[in-house]
Amino acid sequence: MPQIEKTYIMIKPDAVRDRKIGEIITRIERSGLTIERLDMAVLEPDVVREHYAHLADKPFFENLVAFMTSGPVVKMVVSGLGAIGKMRTLMGATNPLDAAPGTIRGDFAVDVNSNVIHGSDGPDTAKIEIERFFGEA
Repeated sequence: MPQIEKTYIMIKPDAVRDRKIGEIITRIERSGLTIERLDMAVLEPDVVREHYAHLADKPFFENLVAFMTSGPVVKMVVSGLGAIGKMRTLMGATNPLDAAPGTIRGDFAVDVNSNVIHGSDGPDTAKIEIERFFGEA
C-alpha cells in the first residue's frame, strides 16, 4: 500500500527556458501531490558534479554540467501517497524517445541530454537530494 513520501523534483534549464514551469507544476498538482517547497536558482557547477557523480566517467559529463548550469532550474519537494512512483510515472522514461505521450518528457523533452525534469528514484535518493538542494532531510 502506498505511503506518504517526499521526493525531490527539479525542472531543468531547458523547460525553464521554454516556459514549461506552469504546465509541469499543474500536472504535479492535478495528480494529487503537494508541492511543499519550491525555489528557482542557477546551480553551482560543484553541486551539479556532486548530483551527477554517478555519471562522472561518461563522455557527456562535462556537457551535462554545462547544460545544468546554463540557466535557472526550479527545485521542489513534492509529497503525497506514493509520491516517488507517481512522479516517475508522470515524468515518463528518461529518454524522451521512449517516453509515452502524455508524460512530461513525452510531451516536452527533446532528447535524453535535455529531458526537462529530474526526479528522485527512491526514498534514499530523495532524502539525499532534498538535503543537497534544500539543506534539510
